[in-house]
Order: sequence, then C-alpha cells, then structure tokens
Amino acid sequence: MRVIGIIAEFNPFHNGHEYLISKARELVNDDRAIVMCVISGPFTQRGLPALMPKHARATQALKCGADIVLELPFTFACAPSERFAFGGIELLMRTGVMTDLAFGIDCDDFSVIEKLSSVDFDSSEDYKNALRANLASGMSFPAARAQAICSVSDIEDKDMLLKTLRMPNSILALDYLRAVKRIGKKINIHPIKRIGEGYSSSELVAEFPSATAIREFCLKNGSSTAALTALNGKMPVKALAKMLADLSEGRYRFPDMDLYASFLFNSVPTLNADAAYMGDGLNGHISNTVEKIRSKDFSFEKLTRELNTKHFTDGRILRALASNLTGQSEEFVQSCKHVPYIRVLGFNKEGRYCLKIMGKCARVPIIHNCSDFLEIRSSRPEEANTVFELDRRAYNIQALLMGSNPNSDFENSPVQVK
Repeated sequence: MRVIGIIAEFNPFHNGHEYLISKARELVNDDRAIVMCVISGPFTQRGLPALMPKHARATQALKCGADIVLELPFTFACAPSERFAFGGIELLMRTGVMTDLAFGIDCDDFSVIEKLSSVDFDSSEDYKNALRANLASGMSFPAARAQAICSVSDIEDKDMLLKTLRMPNSILALDYLRAVKRIGKKINIHPIKRIGEGYSSSELVAEFPSATAIREFCLKNGSSTAALTALNGKMPVKALAKMLADLSEGRYRFPDMDLYASFLFNSVPTLNADAAYMGDGLNGHISNTVEKIRSKDFSFEKLTRELNTKHFTDGRILRALASNLTGQSEEFVQSCKHVPYIRVLGFNKEGRYCLKIMGKCARVPIIHNCSDFLEIRSSRPEEANTVFELDRRAYNIQALLMGSNPNSDFENSPVQVK
C-alpha cells in the first residue's frame, strides 16, 4: 500500500491543493494510493487564526481527493518554517505507514534544494557567524538565513541560489528534506511544480489564485454567501460548496480580525517576556508600539501596520503574540522536540482501512477526539499534556472569533466522508 504524505494548511482548500493531490497520485503511478494530509489546526504557520475551523477544512480536503486528514499540534503549526516542517514530517512518519512525501515547489531546478539539504548548517560555524552578522545588520530572519546559506554553499551561481531561496516554497521544501534526513527514514520524495501564476499574487486572479488572495476576499466580504459565489472557479466546486453551506447554516463565521486585535491589544499589559518567539527585544517593541495606540478606535490592520518593522518579520511578531495569548513559553518550545500524539480530523472509506493499519504501526497514541486524550493523559509525559492544553486554548480563541462555542472541540469527532 502506497501512502502519500502531504503537509498543508488548506486555508482554505483551493485549486492548487486539488492539483497537488491528483499529481501526487499520478507520480506514484497508483490511483488507489492513500493520500494522508497533515494540516494546521486553529492557528496557521504565519501566526494567525485560520479562516475556517479545522474539521471544515478537513472536510474540504476529503471531498477533493484526500483520504485521511490529521492535525498538526499548535506548537508545531504556529511556528517558524524549520519547526513546522519537522513537526509535519515526524507526525507523518510516526503513523508508521507513510511511503511517499509530496509537496509543492516554485523553482525549476529542484537539485539545488536537494544539494543544500545535505549541508549540516547547524554544526557549521561559518553559517552561524554569517547568520548572526546578517541579523545584526538589520536583515529579517528569512533574508539573513538565505544569505547565510549562500555564503557557505559551494554552489557557484550565487545569484541563482539566492533567487531560488527567495521563492515562497523553497525554504519550506529545504526544511522538509532536512527533516527527513534528520529522522533517518527512507521515503520517496515527490516535489511538484506549482502551476499558474496566481499563487504568487495577492489578487484573486487566474485559475489558481493564492490562498492569501482567497482569504483576503473572504474576510473583506464577510459571510455573505452571495458575494462569495464569485469564488466559483477559484476553488474546487465541492470545497466552495462546503464553505457556503456552513456559512449559510450559521455553523461559524469567518474570524473577526478586529476582535482578535482587541484580544492582542488587551494582552499587552500582561505581556510575558518569556513567551515563545518574544526574545531579542520583541516584547519591548510590541509594548512600546501598543502604548502609542491609545485610541480605542483601532483595527487589526492598524495594529499590524504599526507593529511592522524591518527587524522582525510579520510572522515572527504574530507567532509571538499568539504564543503569549495561549501561554506558550520559549522554554517549552525549546524542550518540546517531538509530536506526542496523532489527532485524526477525518477520513473516507479508504482512509478508514489505512487507520486500522496505523493502529498497529503508529509509534504514538492515535486520538479521534479530546476525550480520547483525557483517557490516556495520566500515562503520557507532562510535555504531551502541555501540547494538548495549547491545542485546546488555540481552539477556544479561534472559536470566540468565529462566534462558536469555545469548548466545542470536546464534541468534535472525526469527519467521515463517503
């Protein structure tokens, strides 16, 4: 049995995701291959609440080609590229059944990424020194990291290399390969070139618009199903139908980002300098910036605009604020190196069969809902309990923003799609 692992956010599920799933099956030359997706839960890698609840996004995926959808815990999902990638790869490998890994790439020559993945940057003093020097010069971390990689790489065409590393998915692809090598299990790798040009645009254009463009359109138009029908052709029909049905039936609304801004604003007076990603003076920058915004008439757009700085990326700032809200400390992030359990969000008939095999092969507990974890928590390390509590807090925050019951995750069972 071939089991293809895909790590994504599906925020929301769009045409590019559907293409990735179908192309992955084509590359393994097996129409019956199981596609197992790992997705972020309530919060995404950029540090923001997801557009839709995790079970709704899982349903979209299952209706559009996936067989199983698993949840990446908050501590790995709302994290920098390296931690996000390692968490997703390890979770897939801990199922005990994954044989293949597929992911999207932007570059034409994937051999560049493959060659870089063989370099042990973590033990390279030249790399560390270059990274520190680049950061000290005022570069953002992604730019500093790309420049540092170029400085220690033996690839001669530095301009080409830097251009490749600046492409949206290149660093993530590199971190996927490094995670695979770090874990040490041999699997088949399938890089899939993204098609169309819409994925690099914030405009809702072409057949393959970016998730960013779709999210911005949705947030701008609210829960108006009439306005959202403009997404027809921009998302798979079944994925769009799921979104429109949920909104029309009042199951949730898109997150109120101005309400989220108020959560962040009100959390600043008790800002924890020990919160994850809050180091290097970021806590001071946030406190000083918010102190200047005295007016109660503020928005998420205004807050993020005021917080913007060359020294810290928007993602770094938002991940730090999300960590502060959920109570995730930097000490915990440094100590929590592994995914402690597998949370199933949904499956279809073929996925059910694969889950039975996983039950015998998985290297960590498989849970289908919150009560499953409560039954085993006494036998798990304290670290696992903290991961679970962070997942719950993140879910509750997102639920409040969507007008849902904050504790409803206890009522959620995996979605089953025929």
